[in-house]
Amino acid sequence: MSRIAKHPIALPAGVEAKLSGKKLAIKGKKGELSLDISNDIGAEIKDGTVILRKLSESRQARNMWGTTSSLVRGMIKGVTEGFSKRLVIEGVGFRAQMKGNLLVLQIGFSHDVEYKVPAGIEVKVPKPTEIEISGIDKQKVGQVAAELYLMKRPEPYKGKGINYEGRRILRKEGKKK
Repeated sequence: MSRIAKHPIALPAGVEAKLSGKKLAIKGKKGELSLDISNDIGAEIKDGTVILRKLSESRQARNMWGTTSSLVRGMIKGVTEGFSKRLVIEGVGFRAQMKGNLLVLQIGFSHDVEYKVPAGIEVKVPKPTEIEISGIDKQKVGQVAAELYLMKRPEPYKGKGINYEGRRILRKEGKKK
């Protein structure tokens, strides 16, 4: 049973929430996000808080109650602070650069890999070996980071590839003579 959803979700200063039918829209200084609420969950906005409740005692309602609460909290954080992920490129000759809305990667293939940045996501390349992904939607930021990571996962012998900042690679020992 969810404990996080029992508590009302406070809206910070500068954040507005609107509820129209089963669609919850949250607007802040960085942008606006919306969420379609499940039919098993009821929502209301009262005194600067969002209150979620189960409409039935089914298993689906219990599951969606905590999930919806977590999604609303993530939306509030997204429109106030935003989300970001950093990727690090390792390898001789491996680098990245931005050309308009395209991220061009040189990651050891015979050709350059071009990645079109989706709307609502901002990609910066502060150094040729670093990629910074930011946006207000946590799911989109994570999805773009995962797609870039999967283009050239770090290999365990030399560690060459694209990796999340701070993630450790378990290294293997090479062949011995």
